Amino acid sequence: MQITPSILNADFAALGAEVARIPSADMVHVDVMDNHFVPNLTFGTTMVEALARSTDLPLDAHLMIEAPDRHAPAYVEAGAASVTFHVEATAAPVRLAREIRAAGGRASMALRPATPVEPYEDMLGELDMLLLMTVEPGFGGQKFLDLVLPKIARAKAMTDKHGLDLMLQVDGGVSLETIARCAEAGADTFVAGSAVYSADDPDAMVVALRETAAAAVSGAGA
Repeated sequence: MQITPSILNADFAALGAEVARIPSADMVHVDVMDNHFVPNLTFGTTMVEALARSTDLPLDAHLMIEAPDRHAPAYVEAGAASVTFHVEATAAPVRLAREIRAAGGRASMALRPATPVEPYEDMLGELDMLLLMTVEPGFGGQKFLDLVLPKIARAKAMTDKHGLDLMLQVDGGVSLETIARCAEAGADTFVAGSAVYSADDPDAMVVALRETAAAAVSGAGA
């Protein structure tokens, strides 16, 4: 169970210090938004470069942008260990996944809540991670959408069917109240922004989220 806190809810004026508050995190989730694919504007490659210099934690860049085919490989060059593109905005997802891998990064593909996973079953082997959004992308602090849980279970069944070593990530409304349901459905990597950075001790929340997810899976298998 991997916890990847989103810095979307952190203090933008002190991002290096904010990342230093979550040493137990597995990755740092960086939400890149262009005010076109989603109605918000956040970080770019320059910020990723700065963060990569300030932390040893792997950076997980989530590109909520138009034309990721053109821009995604630059985020690997900027220092991101993992780069996620939205299939809804991508012209050639297989080619882009291969380009990200060729650049030395982990290739990840994201699906909005209403985007079905079934059409992409045959290309899952081209990916290192699949991100299923559990809110509409664009803003932090949204309410978790339970309607995505069956899709998580279907995606997990597909990865098992093909014997894939594919991380299954969820992003949106993840908290101590919702993470168990995601884990039980099959997710193993969790983006949490508000839950982590609104806590008195963000790192303790990272640990608590991981333990809650692990307990849900061990309990389901008992």
